[in-house]
Amino acid sequence: MTKRRNEQISTTRERILNAALSVFHEYGVCRPSLSEVAKLAGVSDGAVTDHFRSKTGLLLALTERMVLPGEQLCNNAGDQLNINPLGTLRTRWVWLFQEIACNPEWQQVLEIIFHPCEEQITESSEIHRRMKQGRTRGLERMSQLIALAVTEQQLPEDLDVDLALQMLHGGLFGVIETWLLSSRIEDIGELGERYIDALIDMIRFSPTMRRGREHIRVLH
Repeated sequence: MTKRRNEQISTTRERILNAALSVFHEYGVCRPSLSEVAKLAGVSDGAVTDHFRSKTGLLLALTERMVLPGEQLCNNAGDQLNINPLGTLRTRWVWLFQEIACNPEWQQVLEIIFHPCEEQITESSEIHRRMKQGRTRGLERMSQLIALAVTEQQLPEDLDVDLALQMLHGGLFGVIETWLLSSRIEDIGELGERYIDALIDMIRFSPTMRRGREHIRVLH
């Protein structure tokens, strides 16, 4: 009986979270009420409160459930991580672009992240906190791959790694944001593959990417 009850609680919780994702995606984080989430989930307002206490608690649970693209970069890379780090960086990003193209939940999560909140309220800070956390992890994993690629002589030994990292991160997430906020006519899988190839060529061959030139301060 306890097992069945726990399964029901878990099912209800996931239904509420799925409803919250849809509501926040459509209306933004700031405006919707818990009642709108409850209505879409097919539960009472009290059920939402019982599970999450408040809108802030619901946002926290939803953001903790998010898996962001940058956090997937080195997952399941295996031995290729050390043998062919530059190839791993490329293939993982191509996979990420293809996954975004066919994963509606990722699209909704990313649109919520890129959607500006008109009011500075407590609830929206959870999204920004999660975005910053995902960005930090993504930068760490990309930095690891770039450093390994330099060690394996796949990239120049005098490469300005910090600048290369920022160029890759900004360029690749820029194309995701543009695609999400546009009409999505283009195939982001194909478009993203061209972007990563162009950026890798720039990092490998552009003299402006070398250390010893005037340093450009970058943000971390």
